[in-house]
Amino acid sequence: MYYAHTTDKSDKSDWQLLINHLTEVASLSSSFAAEFNAGELAFIAGIFHDIGKYSEKFQKRLEGSPIKVDHSTAGAVEVSKLYPLAQSILLQYIIAGHHTGLLNYGNPECGLCRRLNNPVLEDYSKYKDEVTVPEIVISRLPIRPLSGMNGFSISFFIRMLFSCLVDADSLNTEAFMNPKLASMRKGYDSREYLSSVFSDNIAKITAGASDSAINQNRKKILDQCLNKAELPPGFFSLTVPTGGGKTLSSMAFSLKHLSVNNLNRIFYIIPYTSIIEQNAKIFRGIFGEKNVLEHHSNYDPVKEDNDDFEEKQDRYKVSSENWDIPITVTTNVQFFESLFAHKRSRCRKLHNLTNSIIILDEAQMLPTEFLKPSLQALSELVVNYGSTVVLCTATQPKIGDLIDKSLHITEIMSDPQELYKQFKRVQVKQLGRLSDKELVDCLMQHYQMLCIVNTRKHAQVLFDELSEYGNVYHLSAKMCPVHRRKILTEIRENLANGHECRVISTQLIEAGVDVDFPVVYRAMTGIDSIAQAAGRCNREGKHQIGEVFIFSSTEKHGKPTSGWQSRLAEIGEMVLESHEDPLSLQAIDEYFSRLYFYEGDDGLDQKNILNLLKGGNNGLDFPFEDISYAFRYIEGGTRDVIVPYDKDAEKVIDKLRKIGFPGNFVRKLQGYTVNIYAHEFRELEQSGALETVGERFHILVNPGLYSEHTGLVRVSGDGYDGRLLIT
Repeated sequence: MYYAHTTDKSDKSDWQLLINHLTEVASLSSSFAAEFNAGELAFIAGIFHDIGKYSEKFQKRLEGSPIKVDHSTAGAVEVSKLYPLAQSILLQYIIAGHHTGLLNYGNPECGLCRRLNNPVLEDYSKYKDEVTVPEIVISRLPIRPLSGMNGFSISFFIRMLFSCLVDADSLNTEAFMNPKLASMRKGYDSREYLSSVFSDNIAKITAGASDSAINQNRKKILDQCLNKAELPPGFFSLTVPTGGGKTLSSMAFSLKHLSVNNLNRIFYIIPYTSIIEQNAKIFRGIFGEKNVLEHHSNYDPVKEDNDDFEEKQDRYKVSSENWDIPITVTTNVQFFESLFAHKRSRCRKLHNLTNSIIILDEAQMLPTEFLKPSLQALSELVVNYGSTVVLCTATQPKIGDLIDKSLHITEIMSDPQELYKQFKRVQVKQLGRLSDKELVDCLMQHYQMLCIVNTRKHAQVLFDELSEYGNVYHLSAKMCPVHRRKILTEIRENLANGHECRVISTQLIEAGVDVDFPVVYRAMTGIDSIAQAAGRCNREGKHQIGEVFIFSSTEKHGKPTSGWQSRLAEIGEMVLESHEDPLSLQAIDEYFSRLYFYEGDDGLDQKNILNLLKGGNNGLDFPFEDISYAFRYIEGGTRDVIVPYDKDAEKVIDKLRKIGFPGNFVRKLQGYTVNIYAHEFRELEQSGALETVGERFHILVNPGLYSEHTGLVRVSGDGYDGRLLIT
């Protein structure tokens, strides 16, 4: 008897038989891959993935022997004997990597080649007594490579097959080892139910809404989304101004599109925590918590409801592992880094993107340095995996020239230009170059105003200047998220009650933060950021027109601190000079055209991802590991500092000190973490201001270094405080 997994029973009476595991994984993997017509290849991968467990030494290991046994390479070696070269190489990547991850193809000295050419394997030949080898001949792969992208398409296909295998393997093992946890993967509501409750919700909103011009336009947007939802899957854009109700309208499109085209799931991909939390909360309120996954590093299920903490943690765990849930709301970082990952844990979810709807909210925020490979991956999902992609934003990036000519992007709105006119609420004025003194004089003329600058240093200086004159707030990434949320609550209350309220902030307030000022000042930057800043002005249409003032700082600490930011500001100035309304669709189009032109091919694929995926000498030579490490939206070089900001933080920190290892603390401490540059971290460390617990957690122990007004203080460097990317 050969076994795959064990239980506590020494008589082996309820151990999982290896042949059962292989056939069940093969069947499940095949059903996943059948969604993109690759069920036969996935079945082979499932049958062969664990045949190395037929060795005597592995069976002894199950009985308690400490000897390590390589059981993954055996199946990869075996398929090379049984199937044609091209098919076998695809399968070798998948089978050999089903625990460690997809390997570089490499050479005889490293990577997949080394594993296959110099295997140190135990005798696994007993598999032939139990396993029936699938007699399958596949003449061609079920994909249509886009022009010049044959290697990219094949590598993407390998990664999707890999996803099917590792998810099936994980699910089958979980069902045997932990049936209670496995049972939590069931019970999602049907498409019909989700559509029904959404329609009821929209009916209630409509019934309670006034017959204002804005609401009439929101109704037109909703109707157009429903009409275009009847189209077949493809590439879409949804260009809706701020305040147009694109969250609910895009969901209306998704639900109907899902039903009409018999699709599987809905994914909302969002760059900012604030928008994710906001949208996920709306969706949970409509569809129920069990149908909505909010997947990012700052989310803590316990904060929503303490009554069923353990069950919620388990449900969150299982749904975040493979995104097998009707609606997932996640980050650009999670989504795109997973598409280029090589590790089992990151790739496991990918097959569930097949035949689904992917909404890219604030699509203009796709990082330009990875724009071309990101768009290529989206194109693959549309062309070869039956998915629909929707670029959803008020400032639509000009990407039509960056995707394959066979793909057409369909705009869901019939007249975005007219919509812009209907929702226009602000007027942009240029102030030219201002010193801090001149800027402060301007800011003091307003009882309520928001000023957004490019650096933390500039925000600090302006805050100090204005603090002498009245009620002023500071917002930057030097403040932990819990602190920022507290300050934002006070700001909203002052604005609502008509109290004095002046705010100095870095770019983070542009990240979908729901505030409404009559006046906004913005340091010169890219037009997309200026548009985001304008979205914080006259947001609710309380004034006939809001005012947005653009200025360039003459101060050293007010200038962009990176070449990238300087380039955005230069292009922004060009567009401002050539357009009376720099927020018009024509101005936005020119801005992105100029940006992509100046970046060039190298700038839009800075890590050379597309070239690395051409396939090498044999057309199947892919450096999966190298690409995974290169494709990082968040570069290294920064460190996290935990701030004991309130009693809740102190309690978690005390538990961490006592236990000494992470446990469930990581997520709970996200709200109390400040991310700083390496040199700033060294300064704190050298001054004795930090306590390190478990080599991973760095706790601020000098309370004098954290201000209730401005957050972490005495940190050197001007520091560009760009929009925070989250994982």
